[in-house]
Amino acid sequence: MKSFVVAGTAVAAMTLANAPALAWEPTKPVEIVVAAGAGGASDQMARMIQAAIQKHNLMKQPMVVSLKGGASGAEALMYMKSSDSDPNKVLIAYSLIYMLPLSAKIPFNWRELTPVSVIAMDQFVLWDNTTLPYKNVKEFVDAAKASAQPFKMGGTGSKREDHVLTVFMEKKTGAKFAYLPYKSGGEAATQLVGNHTASNVNNPSENLEVWRAGQVRALCVFDKERISYKTKVTDTQSWNDVPTCKEEGLDVQYLMLRAMFLPGKVTPEQTAFYVDLFKKVSETPEYKDYMEKQALKPIFLTGKDMVKFLEEDDKLNSSLMEEAGFVAK
Repeated sequence: MKSFVVAGTAVAAMTLANAPALAWEPTKPVEIVVAAGAGGASDQMARMIQAAIQKHNLMKQPMVVSLKGGASGAEALMYMKSSDSDPNKVLIAYSLIYMLPLSAKIPFNWRELTPVSVIAMDQFVLWDNTTLPYKNVKEFVDAAKASAQPFKMGGTGSKREDHVLTVFMEKKTGAKFAYLPYKSGGEAATQLVGNHTASNVNNPSENLEVWRAGQVRALCVFDKERISYKTKVTDTQSWNDVPTCKEEGLDVQYLMLRAMFLPGKVTPEQTAFYVDLFKKVSETPEYKDYMEKQALKPIFLTGKDMVKFLEEDDKLNSSLMEEAGFVAK
């Protein structure tokens, strides 16, 4: 399985920070659209952005979080597609923008929107419940292979990144999993804590609180390197203490973008306002604290660098979807 990793943690971005005044700015509240349910990673990131903008007075108008997770996120994508020329809506996007059009054949292409900036990269972790006896990947995989019934694996949505990771775990190990899609990573976490599933592949932010509370166990991270943050999160572990899945004998890797898009047909001045806004957000203490606490990889891409990244990431995700058999015919 291939993986796509962005070199470095910051890329020079277009900014209007030194300009005497912005050519355009919103004159009414801005809607930050989340293509998922409450409590998931996208919702959490949207609320961090909202709080940072308000605290540091980065925009005169308020930013309002709008949850549109219906139809596995298609509601948000089609809402943005139908909002051409409206600069008061901004989508917080992730791999859904590539995967859902392939699996559900919805008439959406990210190129119909206006790319603003990539603001982070998400990692994924294999988790189980601490009441279960499987304390490492080998024990977990051996138990799954020996089970008469497929282990229940929770995740967000169907035929998306969590489901893809589950399929490739099956391919790599020979174990069988019954994948159960939920509306958000928060719901998947709750189901794991309640022992309604045996595991999930939530990203760090979605299982953070239940990990800190000692209710779930981080078995491995699906990346070629360990998460860099070394501050203790639980009584005994930092994110850096979690081994990579490859270290544990499970060679599966995946990183997911977190990016901002405007609707199509907005003006260059409107796009420039949001490039400047999210660049300023990325420099706030709230953003930096959030990156560490949620174990995200900080990055800032915009303009041609962002488009190049999106084209390459689209090809990678499309190939993974094809290999997993999730592309609707």
